Amino acid sequence: MQGQGRNLLAPGVLLPHSSVQATEVSRPGAARVYDYFLGGMHNFAVDRRMADQVLAVAPWVRDVAHANRRFLRRVVEYLVAEAGVRQFLDLGSGIPTVGNVHEIAQRRARDARVVYVDVDPVAVAYSRELLEGDDRTLVVQADLRDAEVVLDRAGELLDLSQPVAVLMVSVLLFVHDDCQPFELVRRYLGPLTSGSYLGISHVTDEHAAGALRAQTEAVTAAYAAAGTPIVARTHEQIAGFFAGLELMEPGVVALDEWRDGPDTGLADPAIAALSLGAVARKPLSAWQASSRAEQA
Repeated sequence: MQGQGRNLLAPGVLLPHSSVQATEVSRPGAARVYDYFLGGMHNFAVDRRMADQVLAVAPWVRDVAHANRRFLRRVVEYLVAEAGVRQFLDLGSGIPTVGNVHEIAQRRARDARVVYVDVDPVAVAYSRELLEGDDRTLVVQADLRDAEVVLDRAGELLDLSQPVAVLMVSVLLFVHDDCQPFELVRRYLGPLTSGSYLGISHVTDEHAAGALRAQTEAVTAAYAAAGTPIVARTHEQIAGFFAGLELMEPGVVALDEWRDGPDTGLADPAIAALSLGAVARKPLSAWQASSRAEQA
């Protein structure tokens, strides 16, 4: 549908007509499906059909999406308030909703800067429209698998000689093993300075059994049929993304167990266990540690 030269998404939500091509919204988009799970309105009928198919067999997927959002909020608050981070690189940032990284970070530190990266043209178009005129944010359309390209673009806003928090929340499940996801993480953290951070959430079906196992398999099949296949990984594999980094307490845990607060513990334990998360720091070099000790 079109109105006054613009593309209509959900009722009442518009995007610039020139920013979205018909071929780009003829199939479900992971970012837009996720937006629907979160109760957002920046999605198309094709996205809603797929999401409803998923929810019909696994209604808890919506709970997992919200658990990821709560995890993201707590991670950003921790990194700003306790770790002193002022720069964020949000990979697979998706459709902007209330409680985005820049909103959370800038509530505590007005000078915080955020680069959002997504491959979905709708997510990028709406993000740019929403953040127009905000010189502390940058929206990049890119495939997160192109780490060097992404870091080069991120350097337009961020000072990569200073600590950066790389956020990969609910996105590595779309990076299959033939794309070398563990090496991909190293390609992002490798060039960054010591004291940078990595935050990840990831689905797992390691302990799903019975009806829940059948539901997780149905969800995987639905995503594969839509052309956006996902992969669940074990606790050990997810922990492997943090190899060589210093894991922050409490380590790799169910999302609602990470630095729990008033917004946690809302999901059913069996459902909460389907997504794990953690935060880790790139360790100081021996020279940096020695210099800091001398200054102290």
